[in-house]
Amino acid sequence: QVQLVESGGGLVQAGGSLRLSCAASGLPFSSVNMGWFRQAPGKEREFVAAISWGGGRTYYSDSVKGRFTISRDNAKNTVCLKMNNLKPEDTAVYYCAAQKKSYYIGPLYYTEKYDYWGQGTQVTVPS
Repeated sequence: QVQLVESGGGLVQAGGSLRLSCAASGLPFSSVNMGWFRQAPGKEREFVAAISWGGGRTYYSDSVKGRFTISRDNAKNTVCLKMNNLKPEDTAVYYCAAQKKSYYIGPLYYTEKYDYWGQGTQVTVPS
C-alpha cells in the first residue's frame, strides 16, 4: 500500500519561509519521479515542482521559480519543498505526488501523470 504523508505546512508572514516534507512508503521510491502540486480555494490543482527519480532533473512552475527548491533523499524516501519569499498567492493546500511507473521520461507538469497523492498540508500566507 502506497502512502505519501506531507508535513511542514503552517501560517507564515509574507517574505517568510517554510519547508514541506513528504515521506513515502510502499513504492520503489528511488526509481519514480515525484512532484508537488497545490490547490487554492475555488481553483484547480496546479503544478508547483517536480524532481526526477535520481534528483538530477528538477522542474518548477514560473510562479515559484527562483523562490522554491525541490529536493529528495532516496535513502530516506523523502522529498522536500523549500519555500522562500512566500507571498499571499502561495496560500493553498500543498500535495505530494508520486508516479507509479519507474524511470518515466516525459512531462511532469500534469496531475494525470501521477498515480499516488498525499492528503495535503495547508500553507497560509496572510496578505
